[in-house]
Amino acid sequence: MTREGARKRNIEQLLGLAGAYKGLSRKKLAEALGRDPTKLFPETGNPKLDYVIRLADLLDWPVGDVAEVIWESEPADMSEADGLGFEALDDLARQMHREGKAAEMLGASQRMALAARTPHERALAAHRESGAWNSFGRFNKELEAIRRGLQESPIPADLRSLLRVNLSHAYYTLGQHIEARAMARDLLEEFAVSPPTSRAGRASRAFAAYVLGHANRSLMAQEPERSQERASAAAESLASSRDQYETLAAEFDNDPWRGIANTCLGGLIEVEVELGRRSAGEAIAEIHRGLEAVGTDADGLKGDRLESYGWWCVFGCNITLRHLAGGELQRQMAVFTNKGYQIADRLNNWAMREQLFSMEFVQRQQLNVLAGFPVEWTIDADDVRVLVGTMGRFPQFKSTGWKILRTATVVGGH
Repeated sequence: MTREGARKRNIEQLLGLAGAYKGLSRKKLAEALGRDPTKLFPETGNPKLDYVIRLADLLDWPVGDVAEVIWESEPADMSEADGLGFEALDDLARQMHREGKAAEMLGASQRMALAARTPHERALAAHRESGAWNSFGRFNKELEAIRRGLQESPIPADLRSLLRVNLSHAYYTLGQHIEARAMARDLLEEFAVSPPTSRAGRASRAFAAYVLGHANRSLMAQEPERSQERASAAAESLASSRDQYETLAAEFDNDPWRGIANTCLGGLIEVEVELGRRSAGEAIAEIHRGLEAVGTDADGLKGDRLESYGWWCVFGCNITLRHLAGGELQRQMAVFTNKGYQIADRLNNWAMREQLFSMEFVQRQQLNVLAGFPVEWTIDADDVRVLVGTMGRFPQFKSTGWKILRTATVVGGH
C-alpha cells in the first residue's frame, strides 16, 4: 500500500470510530467536520490542521494522537532482518543498541513484537523498543513502551524489575521526581526483602538506588523546606548506588557501569554542599578537576563515562546558582554550561540539554532582577533548533522554551 493509501485508510478508520462514538450519520459527521458528505476526507490523504482538530474533538482524543494515527510512521529499513526469528531479532536489536543505531534498534524491536508469541517475548520486545526511544530522547514514547511491557504476565522477575526501574528513571528524566522517587523506593523495599542474586537483578537494584538518590537530590530545590531531609536521603542512596556499580563494574569489567558510578559521585558532591560537609568552593574545584578528563572527541571518553561528566556540569551549575553571586556566579555558569553543551552535543543527549537550558534561564532571570531591566540574551539558529527539539521532548520545559524564544535575540538565522 502506498503512503497516500495508508493515510486514507487510517482516516476512514478514525471517521468510522468518530461516527460510532458520537452516534452520527454520515451527513452529521460531515457537518461536524465542515465537509461535503461526499468528500469526508481530502483526496490526497493530507488533511489540514482544522480538519484534524475537529476530528480530535469528535473523538475526545488529543490532537497529537489523531495526527499520529493518520501519519503513521514508516518502519525503519530492516531488510537484513527478513526471515529472522525472535531470538535473532533480539540479538540484532542489542547489536544496534551497542552501535548507537537507534532507528535500526527501533525497527528490530518492532519486528520482535510481530514475531513474539509469549508474554515474555512481548515484554522483551517492549523493553528493546523503550531503549530505542530513550536513544532518540523521546521519553514519553519510552514510557508507553515500558508500560506495555509491564502489562504482560507472566514474565521473569528480572525483566519485570528492569522494566520497573526504567519506568522510574523515565519519570525522573521527565522531571516528575515524586513519581520517580516513589517507584524506585518501592522497588528497593522489595529488594531488601528478597535480595537479587543475578547480574540483571543486582544491576536493577543499583539503578533503583541511582534513581532514588537523584530524585531526592532534585527535590532539594523543589522542596526547600525539606532540603536537608532530601539531601540526607539522596546522599545515602547515591553512595549505595555508587558502591554497587563499582562492585559490578569490577566483577564484570563493565565500563558503562563505571560511568554511572561516576555520575553518582558527582551528585554526592552537590548533596554534600547542601549538607554542609564541604564548601561550595571546594565542591566546584573538585568538579573542575574531574572535568579535566574531558577534552575533544579524541579524549577516548564515550557513552556513560562521557555522560557522567556532562552531569557533573549540571551539578556544578546547581551549586553555583545556589551558593555563588555576582561575577563569580557568571564565570562558573559560563564554564559549566559551555562544557555541558559540548558533551550533550557529542552524545546528542536531550535530557542534559533540557537541564542546561533550564539553568541558563534561571541565571538570566537573576541577572534581570539585579540589573533592573532585561539583560540581552543572544542565541543562534543552532540554539533554536535544539530548543525546539527540547520543547517537544519535555512537556514541562515548553513554557520555559517559549520564554527563551520570545525574549532572546536570534542571530545567524535563515
